[in-house]
Amino acid sequence: MDISDQNDLSSDDLFEHHRFVASKGQEPLRVDKFLMNFIENATRNKIQQAAKQGHIWVNGAIVKQNYKVKAGDEVKVLFEHPPYEFLLTPENIPLDIVYEDDTLLVVNKPAGMVVHPGHGNYSGTLINALVYHFENLPNNSSNRPGLVHRIDKDTSGLLVIAKTETAMTHLAQQFFEKSSEREYVALVWGNVEQDEGTIEGNIGRHPKNRLQMTVYPDGEDGKEAITHYKVLERLGYVTLVSCKLETGRTHQIRVHMKYIGHTLFNDERYGGDKILKGTTFTKYKQFVENAFKELPRQALHAKTLGFEHPVTGEFMRFDSELPEDMVNCIEKWRSYAKHHES
Repeated sequence: MDISDQNDLSSDDLFEHHRFVASKGQEPLRVDKFLMNFIENATRNKIQQAAKQGHIWVNGAIVKQNYKVKAGDEVKVLFEHPPYEFLLTPENIPLDIVYEDDTLLVVNKPAGMVVHPGHGNYSGTLINALVYHFENLPNNSSNRPGLVHRIDKDTSGLLVIAKTETAMTHLAQQFFEKSSEREYVALVWGNVEQDEGTIEGNIGRHPKNRLQMTVYPDGEDGKEAITHYKVLERLGYVTLVSCKLETGRTHQIRVHMKYIGHTLFNDERYGGDKILKGTTFTKYKQFVENAFKELPRQALHAKTLGFEHPVTGEFMRFDSELPEDMVNCIEKWRSYAKHHES
C-alpha cells in the first residue's frame, strides 16, 4: 500500500520521529500497544491517529493499529512536522557551571532537568539552556549540541559539555575507550553484604516493558556493562554506595543494582518506590513514605567526573556535593538506624 493512497502527503513530506527494532524475545503484540511501551509520555489516541493517517510503518510497509509486531520487525512512526528535539529553542535557564574554559565546561545538573529534548519534553532541557548561553556548540553523532554524555532526568550531578569540534571528538573518544572517570553515589534498598564488588552483565531493552532496561547475563542480547560498587555506609534497611562506571549504558546503575537485589531507593521505574525491605509496622511505613517525600526521585547523584583535557592533556577531576534532597533523606535513615540500634 502506498502512502499517497491514504492522504495527499508523500513520504518525502513526512519526518521520522521514532524507529524501533523488536527484540528477539518479542511476543506478537499489537503495534499500538507496542509503541505505548516504547514511547514515553505517548497517548494511545495519538498513536492510533498516526495509524489512521497511515504514518506507522513496519518493515517499510504501512500497517494498521492492530498489526501484530513480531521479533525482528522494524517499526517507524512518521509525522508531518520535524521531531521537536531538532527544533531547539534557546531558553534563558540558569546553569550551575562548575568549570569553564574556551574548550569545554562542566555543569552540575539538578534533578528533574531533562538533558536533551525528546518525546514529551521539548523545553526546559539542559540543551535548551546551553544553546541560549553558548553559540556554535558542536553537534555530537545524534545532532545534539555540546553533549558528550548524559544522565537521567531525575539523576543529579556532573556533565562535561564540549564547546569545540576538537573537544567533542577527544572527549567522546575517552568515554568510548573507558578512560574517563565517573563515580555516582546511590542509596539502595537492603543491606549490601559485600563491602565492594563488580557487577557484570549485558544491558538492553526489557522485552516486555520497553521503557525499562534489563540485564542479559548470558550475553546474547544487550551491550556489555560493568559497574564497580563500594559500600559507604550501612543504614539498616538501606545502604549508601559508591558506583564507578566502566561503561555507560542507559540506566546502568539502576539496572545493575536491581539485578543484584538492591533497587535504588524511590526509583519508580524499577520498583524502588515500594517498601522493599523492613518491617510491617505502620510507624515504619509512615517513616518510609516521609523519606520518599523528602527525596521524590531515584536516589542517584553523579558526584565525580574525571577526564583528560582535550587541549592541555591534563587529567581533570571534578567533585560535587550531594544535593539537599539526598542529604536530608540519608540523614533520616541515619537517625532511624541509630534509634533502632539503641
